[in-house]
Amino acid sequence: MKGIILAGGAGSRLYPLTLVSSKQLQPVYDKPMVYYPFCTLLECGVDEICLISTPLDIPRFRELLGDGSRFGVRIVYEVQEHPKGIAEAFLVGESFIRQESVCLILGDNIFYGSDVFRKAFEEFKSGAVIFGYQVRDPRRYGVVELDSEGSPISLEEKPSQPKSNLAVPGLYFYDNEVIRITRNLKPSARGELEITDVNRRYMEQGDLKVYPLHRGIAWLDAGTSSSLHEASAYVQTIEKRQGVKIGCPEEIALRRGLLESEGLEAMIEKLPDCEYKNYLEFVLNESMPLLPSHPSTELKPGRKDS
Repeated sequence: MKGIILAGGAGSRLYPLTLVSSKQLQPVYDKPMVYYPFCTLLECGVDEICLISTPLDIPRFRELLGDGSRFGVRIVYEVQEHPKGIAEAFLVGESFIRQESVCLILGDNIFYGSDVFRKAFEEFKSGAVIFGYQVRDPRRYGVVELDSEGSPISLEEKPSQPKSNLAVPGLYFYDNEVIRITRNLKPSARGELEITDVNRRYMEQGDLKVYPLHRGIAWLDAGTSSSLHEASAYVQTIEKRQGVKIGCPEEIALRRGLLESEGLEAMIEKLPDCEYKNYLEFVLNESMPLLPSHPSTELKPGRKDS
């Protein structure tokens, strides 16, 4: 399965911050926003990724992430000239997807606290997979309604009277049929190819599966000034309390075996003195094999540990 990060759009809800840089390059606590969806794909097991953004911002993303080799993956870039809906990503990235299935994640969506995405990735065979997240005000989102068996029976985009409180986060898995389905879509009233319409086509075919996300999972949409601040505060709280970083691609690459410890060490040497470098040094030291115990400290048969 290939992965797409959609990091385009005008970022109008974050004005005037987006006069300086792309929304997905804004800081979420101590890392650029795009690091978080990038890490979600890495954690799922995706090794080939296409980042889609505007002509102005593509060079900035390329400077940040490069070709992906330092993380043990492949990253390519495609330009979306004008934002025409989330589903347009499949047409922009068609030559990248080729005949494979694809995972799409929105560049302003941050997830933390579950391996359900990895499980969905490993179990995926065909059709489409979306997720359902319980929210207080579902009118702001795409909403999915489930029957008593957990199967989807309706999908609506920002309904005034939602049929459920399950919002659909910005992470989706599709088989290769998604290209044909998207190509046959008609633009919505706002002139966009809607991802909800794609999901509805799969649902009508009986090929849509929904994974409900439990309460312990955090889903943060950092697309407004207030939500960007809230996401930063959340990440800061977790990192300071647990002593681990959220959205650290070098760490994930090392744990997955995509990056050797020698490669991480060489990378660390090039970094300036900063908290991020200190953390990577901690990750590297933690990953080193433990030295054998000194004979004098080993427990002998019949000896009691004092």
